[in-house]
This record gives sequence, structure tokens and C-alpha cells, in this order.
Amino acid sequence: MLVRALEWSVRQVNVGSKAPTTAGPECSPAPRSTEISGLYSRLLNGKVDDIMRKDAAGFLRNQLAHLDPQACELPASVRELQAWILATAENATANYGAYLAERKAGGPRRYFSNRAHALFFLGAMAPTKLVDGAWLFGLIPHCRNPRFSNLVRTYLEELGEGQPDKNHVLIYRQLLERCSIEPLQGLDESLFTQGLIQLALAYNAKEFLPELIGFNLGYEQLPLHLLITAYELNELGLDPYYFTLHITVDNTDTGHAHRAVRAVLDTLPKFGDTNDFWRRVRAGCQLGEAGVGTCAVVSSFNLDDEVVRIFSQKSAAGHGAHSDYCRVAGRHVNDWLAAPDGIPAFLDALQEQGWIRRGEPVENSRFWGLLQGQRADMFGVFSHYELQLIHDWIRGEASVDGRAYDTPRSASGHLKRPSFRAASRRAHPGGEFALAQVSEPDLLDTDLPALLSDLAQLDEAGQNKLLVDAMSPSRHWTPAGLYATRLFCQRQP
Repeated sequence: MLVRALEWSVRQVNVGSKAPTTAGPECSPAPRSTEISGLYSRLLNGKVDDIMRKDAAGFLRNQLAHLDPQACELPASVRELQAWILATAENATANYGAYLAERKAGGPRRYFSNRAHALFFLGAMAPTKLVDGAWLFGLIPHCRNPRFSNLVRTYLEELGEGQPDKNHVLIYRQLLERCSIEPLQGLDESLFTQGLIQLALAYNAKEFLPELIGFNLGYEQLPLHLLITAYELNELGLDPYYFTLHITVDNTDTGHAHRAVRAVLDTLPKFGDTNDFWRRVRAGCQLGEAGVGTCAVVSSFNLDDEVVRIFSQKSAAGHGAHSDYCRVAGRHVNDWLAAPDGIPAFLDALQEQGWIRRGEPVENSRFWGLLQGQRADMFGVFSHYELQLIHDWIRGEASVDGRAYDTPRSASGHLKRPSFRAASRRAHPGGEFALAQVSEPDLLDTDLPALLSDLAQLDEAGQNKLLVDAMSPSRHWTPAGLYATRLFCQRQP
């Protein structure tokens, strides 16, 4: 469960000055937690109107009002920015070198205790990853302004310039699909905060331009957690391509980190108050730390709590579905599943009656035989992620080997799982292999023919407006959005 992560998020909100850090009306009361995912969903899935933009702007003002300017990592003066960027990158790579040395010396993984832990992480990060790059969307209609060229180029590259195997959101969606993780389902409200910030910036670029530029500056730097995440996912046999792609594209020489610095310098006011602009840039950079971040999500994983959660979730469907002869500790299974709060006792009873034998190979547990095997009476009840979770929970400390639930044990009872890259090389001997198998867009799509038809009936200005709309955070990863992005890129000078 994400109780600890939520507590961490609340502490972050309660720190610092209460004075608003951006121009505009006084901030309205902070939205209740249940409103965060709701607004996130409205901005991501619906047609954004003025009311939604206003709600998003109010959310941003509240986030900014609770920042502590003293906690900002950016230098006090923009003149020190380039030196800060280089020092930050050097610090990340130096710490990563220390991590690699630690692992080479036999140290354990720092982030993921087992495969289920890594899958939990991928699902929990989905609200942020599925809007990757969204904060820059509001600048696309202003692509002819040369001061925004670096920011526009960054957005187009986040979209893979219309190529499905480079579109960041599509890559993450397909990663979740391959791992059988249902995106955005059953997640704590606190996990939507960062994604909502990015969507709110996307649709309020004019009012929050300095904050948007600052957010981009901070978000495009290479963090240590990205390097470790990619390394450990690969080690556990999970595709790290989404993360390795960001490691390469966010470099400080020619990549997004470099362009983020150029964007700050390009947009600094030539007239007006440069200091106030930089103050707002620094505040925008801090927005990238709002909500529950990578390390907090990693540390929030509790194997026992997560198993209880999924069994409680299943109890609604399972209650009443079992025959009278299905009994555990003298009670009908239907009775055990009657109330979610009785699940911990049910799991204890399964262990006491020998149905589940914790700390042993899963094959020793009769309950596991109901889930997997020739006579798996409960086949299909649990998703792949949930099966991995139960598998690792039963095995206990032995699950540190990262074994997938559907991988049979070797004769010795142990298996060293090949990394994702090693497995890919075996699958493609003597040739190139792709870290992410992303297919070309399916032309059998309801939106693409409509887009082509509408484009044929519009003048150039109307076409450009339609292309921009198709490149929005909710559409750019679809076949129509990918086509629109390619066409938009072709029209750029």
C-alpha cells in the first residue's frame, strides 16, 4: 500500500512559505485529494474547456503557494545556471558509478526487492509517465516564435516525431500492456499529483510560462534514480527501454537537458524584471518535486499489504462464487470473502491449514496449484502482476532472485534469470535486436480516417490547428496523433 508515500506527499505540501509565488488571483482552497485524479482524468480524456483550464490553473496556484523558495536547488542567479547543470550531471554519474561498484562487490539491488516490487513501481508511476512531456503542449501553437524553438523541439521528440517506437507515452503504455498492468487502476490519489501538474501546465502555458520553463529545466536533468531504475529493471528481465531512452535523450551536451538551459536563456526578458522571471522559473523547477516521486514510490512497497489489497479487491467478485464444499478452517470460502476486512484472517487460515506454505517453493503450496498448473481451477482469476505478487509473497526471501512466476525451477531449484538485454540477444542471435517491440500504427482506427477527411477540407491555418489538437496529451500516441505529429514535423522550417 502507499500509506507511507501518501504521508510523505502530505509532509511536502505542508512545508514552507504560504505566500503565492506567481502572479494572478489569490489561490482558492486546495482541492481535496479525491478531486486530483478526477481533474487529471478530465484533462487527459476529455475535450478541455475554459472551466477545466480554470480548475487546473487554481490547482497550480495552490501548489506554488506551498513551495519553500529556500528549498529550491537551482542557483540564486541565472548566471550560475550552466555551472549548476554540469555539476548536477557529474554528481548523478559519480553516484551511479558508486552504485555500480557496490553492485559489483556483491551488494543487493537498491530499489526492487523482487520482480513484483518492480511491477508495482511501473504501475504506480503510470499517472506521471502517461503524460510524459505534456507540460510543453501549450507552446506548440506558438512554434513560429524562435524563442520557443528548443521547447517545441523537445515536445516533438517526446512524441517521437510521430514514430511509434520513439513516442514516450506509447512506449510506456505498451510496457504496461506486456506486463499485464492495468493503467491508472486502484492507485492512491497522491500518485496523480505530478501528472496533474504537467497537464495543468499544458493547458495554462500563457499564464504560467516562467513556471513551465522552470519545470522543463528541472525535469529534463539526468537524475540518479533513472539510471538505477533502468539497471535494475533490466536485471529483473523487464524491458528498460523507456528509461534508457530518457538517459540518452536528456544529455547535457545536445539533448533535452542542454535545450532546457537554452530555453531559459532564450526566454529571459529583454525588457522588464529579469529577477522576477527567474524567481518564477525556480518555483516551476520545484514543481517537478511535488507529489510522490520515484524514490517514495519505491520505498512505499509493502509485499504483505499489497497481497491483502488484491485479495480484498477480489473478494467482491469471489463472494458467492464458491460451492458449499469449499471450506477453510471449517468456514465456507464465501463466508471468508464476505467482507474485505476479513481477508487478513483468511490468509492466516490458508497458511495454518497448509494451503499456503510461506518461505518454500510455490509448488509446495496447494493454493498455488489452484492458480497455475494442469488443474488450475482458479485460472484467470488473478492478473499476471497479481500472480507475480502472490508468487513472491509465498517464496519470501528467495524471491530476491527475480524469478518470474511462470518460469519453472531448474533441477537444483535455483535459476539465475537472464537480463532483458541478454534474453533479447538470445532471441535475435547474430543480429540487431529491439529493446521495445512497438508496431506501426494500425490503420484500422476510427479517428485516422476522420482526421484525413477533415484535413482535406481545411485551409492551411485550419489544418495546423487540427494537427495541434491531435498532438494533445490525450491523442498524440494514437494512430491519428502519430500521423498528425509526422505531418506537423514535415511542415516545420
